[in-house]
Amino acid sequence: MSEALLRVERLEAGYEQVTVLHGVSLEAGVGEIVAVIGPNGAGKSTLLKAVYGLARVRAGTVRYDGADVTRSRAHELTELGLNFVPQTDNVFPSLSIAENLAVAAGVLPRSDRPAALMRVHELFPLLRERRRQRAGTLSGGQRKLVALARALVTGPRLLLLDEPSAGLAPRAMDEVFAKLSEIRELGITIVIVEQNARRALALADRGYVLELGRNRYEGTGSGLLHDPKVAELYLGGVVSTASSSTSTSTPGGMNPAT
Repeated sequence: MSEALLRVERLEAGYEQVTVLHGVSLEAGVGEIVAVIGPNGAGKSTLLKAVYGLARVRAGTVRYDGADVTRSRAHELTELGLNFVPQTDNVFPSLSIAENLAVAAGVLPRSDRPAALMRVHELFPLLRERRRQRAGTLSGGQRKLVALARALVTGPRLLLLDEPSAGLAPRAMDEVFAKLSEIRELGITIVIVEQNARRALALADRGYVLELGRNRYEGTGSGLLHDPKVAELYLGGVVSTASSSTSTSTPGGMNPAT
């Protein structure tokens, strides 16, 4: 594994009086895509929100680029180079694409904004072509691209993505996952929570399986994808090929390496 940009250790977090995560650990190396999968209610989205300061952390630590950022506010994390794209409510539908990107660029010094917008337009040429179109009139896949672009305008080193393919048609899903590969090629680390587990693991360098708010399995993306136990329990069927997984688990659900 490459140098860890994000290290989550034994995180306990939730909302109000409800604890959702029970000692979850995770690492994401520089330039990696890390997939987090698991059944509904496993705590996947809560994990991202806890890292980004949107869920209450009760115990454990979140370290970003070596610094303890546990319980930091979202805007502080954005300034440090970490950004979050929620599953819903991730664009301003009444604003044009250009206005959506301009709002996101507002966190940058004024002198840095033109170059940031140019970089995003190079990655998403469609958004440049339709910059005057209201975001609310876009297709679901195009909205996802606007949401990704808004996050990238801030110049992040780490992106947290919550269900980027949710509700998309197959062609739009292909486009979103293709963009994630392009973003990784820019050296940006991605932690992705995704219900389309097979697709996420196929793309990921590493993967984590959560269950009932605890670590259940972890390994390389390819290893988990071809692990018969993971396939049977979480991927909708047993794989036909021999396992090449490096995943491990313990009766308590915690990987001893985390």
